[in-house]
Amino acid sequence: MRIMSSLIIGSLSLLMVGIGFSSCAEDDVTTSEENTSENTENLPSITGYPIVGTKQTLSYNNNIEISKPSVGEDFYGQNSNYPGKQPSYIDNGDGTITDQVTGLMWSQTTDLNGDGRIDNDDRMTLAEARNGASSFALAGYTDWRLPTIKEAYSLILFKGEDPSNYTGTSTNDLVAFIDTDYFHFNWGDVDNGSRIIDAQYLTTTEYIDYTMHGDETVFGVNFADGRIKGYPISIQGSEREYYVAYVRGNTSYGENNFVDNGNGTISDEATGLMWMQDDNGDEGLSWKEALEYAENKDFAGYTDWRLPDAKELQSIVDYTRSPETTNSAAIDALFNCSEIANENGETDFAYYWTSTTHATMATSSNSGSSAVYISFGRAMGYMNGSWLDVHGAGCQRSDPKMGNPDDYPEGHGPQGDARRIYNKVRLVRTK
Repeated sequence: MRIMSSLIIGSLSLLMVGIGFSSCAEDDVTTSEENTSENTENLPSITGYPIVGTKQTLSYNNNIEISKPSVGEDFYGQNSNYPGKQPSYIDNGDGTITDQVTGLMWSQTTDLNGDGRIDNDDRMTLAEARNGASSFALAGYTDWRLPTIKEAYSLILFKGEDPSNYTGTSTNDLVAFIDTDYFHFNWGDVDNGSRIIDAQYLTTTEYIDYTMHGDETVFGVNFADGRIKGYPISIQGSEREYYVAYVRGNTSYGENNFVDNGNGTISDEATGLMWMQDDNGDEGLSWKEALEYAENKDFAGYTDWRLPDAKELQSIVDYTRSPETTNSAAIDALFNCSEIANENGETDFAYYWTSTTHATMATSSNSGSSAVYISFGRAMGYMNGSWLDVHGAGCQRSDPKMGNPDDYPEGHGPQGDARRIYNKVRLVRTK
């Protein structure tokens, strides 16, 4: 476990009072789950599960940025047309940031060894991060915890641009998927063997199944490339390390309160959203078709249905469920999910479109050609000659907005992510 002392972030002259990890015997460690005594000082009086908007203000067609579409025009209904609650942060001047929408307070930096740099030396294993929460005393608070995946995802902002295909070395023009005006962020530590996109943040949410070839897996948010994936806890007996940000406050954040309205709709009293109980059925849709389907839907007496944004759709993922372990999609049993046959011929569940574009670097001629989806079934990828669940049910990736899935017989990217292009739809409205 890393030993920390009080630290000063040199370039910002920011004193972070009383940060410390103390070494202790394993039997004396209090895990982050047990450290639930809450001090409400300097926390807004917010409970429940308010969803923070994605801050995606730009609009896109199937390829590039366009003017914001109006009602009735092609591509109306995307994220920029429905911005949601705007992110609102307070820099407390003591190394902490308060989110006024969620009621959560965050540690401002992942520079946890206090050397003034965010690099591979700050990374932790899951065990270190869990145990370290009990002795983390930033700004005098002692009720810090490692966040859940839903808490961590509350920070993602889709004003970011994915640099996965970037071949340069300078990060000056890169745009992260987190608010760098408030949070201290750095890209992957390329000087020590990492890729630019290696900025994965740990959470407490472990996958209840296995990924790859039997790897125990924990979900994390990557604020460099804008995705949720399941990451290996260890590989061949060696524990993997990731960045860590701690959180405190609003211990009910991420907890749903679903009510079956008896008319084919499900209300979440925690988020204030109403969902269609069924998806759109057997037919997969392109992204443009999904937007049109949503904007023209008249159901249960409501005509204001829309395609959910990435953070809204992720809010209904149930990370205690998966196809292999509960024979279901990763969603509450109140919802109905159409079954599919996945790339390996297994009975599975679909990817679901969101209204959020997954933008790539603006220098690209097709910077808006992909959109975000959430996988409610296995997140398939083609590796070493076979199709596997590579990232876990409940991950968030992206698909081309149009095209032919047959053009990707071995998926895409380092883990061969399956490209389906014609994905399912579950609609939402604000109550």
